[in-house]
Amino acid sequence: MKHTTLFTMLAGAALAFTVAAAPVHATDTSKEKPAALYPNATRAEPKLDLTSTKEQKALNEGLDAVNSGDKAKAQQLLQPIVDNSKSKYAQAIALQGLANVAYNSGDIKGAIPLLQKAIANGVMPNDTYFQLMYELAQMYAADQQYQASLDTIAKWRAEGKRETADSYGLAGMDYYRLEKYPEAIAAIQKAKSLTDKPQDSWNQILMASYAESGQGADAAKMAQAEYEKNPTDSSMLHNASAVLLQQQDYADAIKVLEQGRANGALKDEGDWINLVKAYLLQAQNGGDTKSGGAKALAVFDDGVAKGAIKPSASNYKLAGDAAMIGEDDAKAIGYYRKGSPLATDGELDVSLGAAYFQEQKFSDARKYLTQGIAKGVKHKGRAYMMLAESDRQLKDKPAAVAAMKQAAKDPETAAKAEDWLRKAGK
Repeated sequence: MKHTTLFTMLAGAALAFTVAAAPVHATDTSKEKPAALYPNATRAEPKLDLTSTKEQKALNEGLDAVNSGDKAKAQQLLQPIVDNSKSKYAQAIALQGLANVAYNSGDIKGAIPLLQKAIANGVMPNDTYFQLMYELAQMYAADQQYQASLDTIAKWRAEGKRETADSYGLAGMDYYRLEKYPEAIAAIQKAKSLTDKPQDSWNQILMASYAESGQGADAAKMAQAEYEKNPTDSSMLHNASAVLLQQQDYADAIKVLEQGRANGALKDEGDWINLVKAYLLQAQNGGDTKSGGAKALAVFDDGVAKGAIKPSASNYKLAGDAAMIGEDDAKAIGYYRKGSPLATDGELDVSLGAAYFQEQKFSDARKYLTQGIAKGVKHKGRAYMMLAESDRQLKDKPAAVAAMKQAAKDPETAAKAEDWLRKAGK
């Protein structure tokens, strides 16, 4: 699936599926019968066939064990009912109980066939039958069988003649995962229309679906509105800034993230780094590069001081790049030097060499360019060309020629390197 990086979290981790309701106990005639949940269902209720008081007691004890999390006791009581009972109703409810045991143990694939078998058995009241069907739809979704989940919801809705906000919320998530974004938007909007307490995950799916379907402006507007309702909520801050950054609305992303920095909502390292990047991106897209670089570094240093931004090669590389964009080569060298020992490849060393080259400190440039090339870089030809120029400035012509010959081996720099060698008579 192609979901953008920014929204994978929004519609993934935010959603956790649980069993729709506690397992239904066998009929207890001593209690007042609750109002039917599916009064208009098209399914005719079958006659229940549980007559054994002993079996009913075992069934209820087994279901109590399911609810209390006693897996061993639940299986000990319910499996014999599945294997030996003459009551189809008892078998169906016991199967549901065992399905829930499997689900709660993380065995979703084991739970699904048990629940399917319980539903296929068919001898149960409508409220129980349709509860199990909805439960199955949730399990399909948890097992990433999104089309099966949608089909089951459609059957549940058509036969049970019931509509709920949660069922449309679940369908919206299914559609999103199937990359059917207009359908996801319609389902979530329907879910929100049926309740005054919408789930946070629905808004996340709606924002993500807007963005994926080319309605980024709507996603950004919605994200900002959700954040403004609770500006100290770190998750809302993340969502709003992520949408704005994807829309390349750097000014508003900076505004939101700076508000979070001021009120303490800016906590996640990734959001701190995004604020640094937002200043840089704004500077590189029509802004003042010197001012943008300085602001980015101010955020970076603040994040480091507060322990929010951790020492890493990538973080120091970002800070060094910000300093270079802000035309502060000396600062860039400082950040790059801190990151160099933490790096596993040569990219940061090459950047450090380039900063020294800008400062016309060619011996240092040669040292780190050579070190970076040895550790491995993506654009090897460019690094060799800079190394050759450093060697030339150091009046080491043989070394410069050797480096330029290496640059000539890289298709990216071959033409320029060969031209240099021709002019040098090599």
